[in-house]
Amino acid sequence: MHAGRGQESGGSGPSAEKGWPAARGRWVGAVPDANLATVLDPDSLERVVPDTVRAGDATGEESLRLSLERYAFAATHACSGRILDIASGSGYGTHLLAERAGETVDVLGVDLSQEAVRYASERYGGERVRFIAADAMDFADDDGFDAIVSIETIEHLPEPGAFLARIIRLLRPTGVLIGSVPVTPSVDANPYHLHDFSERSFRRLVSHHGLIEVDHMKQVQPFEIGAVLQRSEVRMKHLRPSLPSYYLSHPGAAARRCWSTLRYGFVNRYLTVAWRAPG
Repeated sequence: MHAGRGQESGGSGPSAEKGWPAARGRWVGAVPDANLATVLDPDSLERVVPDTVRAGDATGEESLRLSLERYAFAATHACSGRILDIASGSGYGTHLLAERAGETVDVLGVDLSQEAVRYASERYGGERVRFIAADAMDFADDDGFDAIVSIETIEHLPEPGAFLARIIRLLRPTGVLIGSVPVTPSVDANPYHLHDFSERSFRRLVSHHGLIEVDHMKQVQPFEIGAVLQRSEVRMKHLRPSLPSYYLSHPGAAARRCWSTLRYGFVNRYLTVAWRAPG
């Protein structure tokens, strides 16, 4: 999922349509395009498009499974009213939130990529599921949301604390925020990640805003170090090149990777947390 500064933001959404009077961004309607899924670079590390995950793409299949588990967890807490999925990517998670909640929700997916929004609108859009293109750091809404979902977003952003403060202000009283991050090192291998988080540092970013943790889910994703070194899958070709050189110039990253491997082995670990705002 992709969000951050630098592209389309501003404009106006469907200002008078059911439940969306105040969301500000660029509304992109369903535009049929048979080749749009391939435009999204579905083999990248950063975007999963379920329709394009091929048999034998172990990393893609596992990434999709983990992501669907996070959204299923989120759906147990984001189950009524207005729901925001910030950095909604290709839209499958936004769709899952709406399907699990049934007729009691309106769900808005927001993503920086106009192509992702076009694809999501065509593939998953409907009366209760809308998508707009907007910068996660600039997105604004006057009415607020009963639940906000941010799955694997903040590690990509230059200012994760400022982003969280912004979306927390969009929560209605007693609203729920559901967020997830990797909690083992990822910046060294993934050139799109800007920050590493631990369980403690992630929780601290949110708790000092006065939200109370109500639930959490941990995930573990083993990986084959040989496959990573050989980059034997398509998605692995997007890993950071020349890791030894990177570690030489970033000794702290090398230390974090060594510590994580000694403690946990060859696994990626993820934490998803649900917090509730005060009334």
